[in-house]
Amino acid sequence: MSPPPANLHSTRQLSKRLFNEAVRPYGGRIAAAVLFMALAAGAQGMTAWLMEPVVDRVFTAKNSAMLWPIAAAVLLTFAVKGGSEFAQSTLMSQVGLRIIADLQKRLFAHLMTLDAGFFGATRSGTLVSRFMVDVNMMRMAVSSAITSIGKDTLTVVALVGVMFYQDWMLASVAFFVFPVAIYPIARLGKRMRKVTVNTQEQMGAFNTVLEQSFQGIRMVKAYGLEGLEQRKVATLTEVIYTLTLKSAVTRAMSSPVMETLGGVAVTIVIVYGGYRVIADETTTGSFFSFITALLMAYQPMKALAKLNASLQEGLAGAQRLFDLLDRRSAIEEKPDAAPLRITGGAVRLEDVTFAYEPTAPALRGLTLDIPAGKTVALVGPSGAGKSTIMNLIPRFHDVDNGTVGIDGQDVRDVTLGSLCAAVALVSQEVVLFDDTVRANIGYGRADATDEDIQEAARMAAAHDFIMALPNGYDTLVGERGMTLSGGQRQRLAIARAMLKNAPILLLDEATSALDTDSERQVQTALETLMRGRTSLVIAHRLSTVVNADVIHVLDGGCLIESGSHAELLARNGAYARLYALQFAADAARVGMAHPGTVG
Repeated sequence: MSPPPANLHSTRQLSKRLFNEAVRPYGGRIAAAVLFMALAAGAQGMTAWLMEPVVDRVFTAKNSAMLWPIAAAVLLTFAVKGGSEFAQSTLMSQVGLRIIADLQKRLFAHLMTLDAGFFGATRSGTLVSRFMVDVNMMRMAVSSAITSIGKDTLTVVALVGVMFYQDWMLASVAFFVFPVAIYPIARLGKRMRKVTVNTQEQMGAFNTVLEQSFQGIRMVKAYGLEGLEQRKVATLTEVIYTLTLKSAVTRAMSSPVMETLGGVAVTIVIVYGGYRVIADETTTGSFFSFITALLMAYQPMKALAKLNASLQEGLAGAQRLFDLLDRRSAIEEKPDAAPLRITGGAVRLEDVTFAYEPTAPALRGLTLDIPAGKTVALVGPSGAGKSTIMNLIPRFHDVDNGTVGIDGQDVRDVTLGSLCAAVALVSQEVVLFDDTVRANIGYGRADATDEDIQEAARMAAAHDFIMALPNGYDTLVGERGMTLSGGQRQRLAIARAMLKNAPILLLDEATSALDTDSERQVQTALETLMRGRTSLVIAHRLSTVVNADVIHVLDGGCLIESGSHAELLARNGAYARLYALQFAADAARVGMAHPGTVG
């Protein structure tokens, strides 16, 4: 499994990294958006300032000559404000959506470089949550931060400027109470981040449960476990509900703080300002301009108060995302790696030790040869190490000790691309994508023509059933190929391997899940596929490997016997016992199916 990433860190470090990796590339658009924010903020301040001539010169002085100029100024101010807000909103939407798209592409590209062990140890729902939840939270945090720091801050500055211009003493009194709000709002932000991290973790688990339930619906119904799955989902739903409610309450707590302090400020202004107007120390227009600016500043100040909560949510998503981006693959290509040179396709494992868990070795000092162009079978009980050997050849995992070599070259010393090109895999669990038959066969061969795909299908005994499908090669196979039978899916997988035309072939229980007729068709296709290739076969049904050139018998991660089918039977050892047991079991099944026959 890939090593864990370095620990991430303080809010300052996260914020700096978020800025450098998500925000800085779009500095030009953001600068333009901030410019329009400044225009909108200036127009907001102008709106408040215009209250003074409206009250003093039009309504109080009843100066008709000033009516139309002031009205035109008001109209122009609102037009500038509306146009500027549209421009900055559009630019920030472009930036936010671009951040999502770029981070999702970057995250997926990075995940594709990680080793198979990582995916085996990580729930798929957790990975989906990173793409859908964490990236979106980062976008919202970035958009909120830039909008609040830009538009809201500039608007408050413009309006506060108007207030100090109209009455600096009254402005000083009004704003004396707001620094009091900083401490409780900061505390709420820290709490929000903690709650958000827990919520995102549970969302990942929820996605995993849903995915497993939907993909395994036939098994769920076959065992009558709908109630169990419902209880799992209900439990996680309640946990997420509780955490989400806690998050909503935490976010909402900034509102009463700001409302109370805002009420205190407005009350002070009305009382103190009222006395000054009554005492003719200021005009009614100046006072209305001042209180208009104060009330207009209230909304952006509330937004700034809520900014910390949004930032903490975004930083929680950023921490999880950067944790994943910082994770390094356990399988890495050496800087001086050379392309694999295939001279025959011989594979050799020499003194190989490997363990998925330190306390339970899967292979113990194993040495075995797979001669070039030969068919070699691995047999033995479950847990003997057969699949582990197959996983080590294409470097899904690396050995702990020893070497895995192809034509005398250690697989760790060659490029991953050339190693991948040299190996084709057909397993019991066929992987088909929700795409056309043509796309599934051609997967991995971008240069394959229609003729190449059809020829591979013919060699895999798949062409006839494909042509019988509603749209032939353009038929959609459904998610995981569920519209096809097991034998049809397996033959498409063989056709894909045919098309790849790799010199080394790995067959992992390729026929064990099929009925007799399907197995016969697939076995015929496999024999065509194996011709002239170095083939390594895992099979629990020994009848499928009796014609192998060499059979290796494994037990407990060790090689205990090797030879042909006839040689191993003559030895009367472990293989002979396995064969006798399986033959007896097959005979018993035949007797149960035909109780009137005599064995």
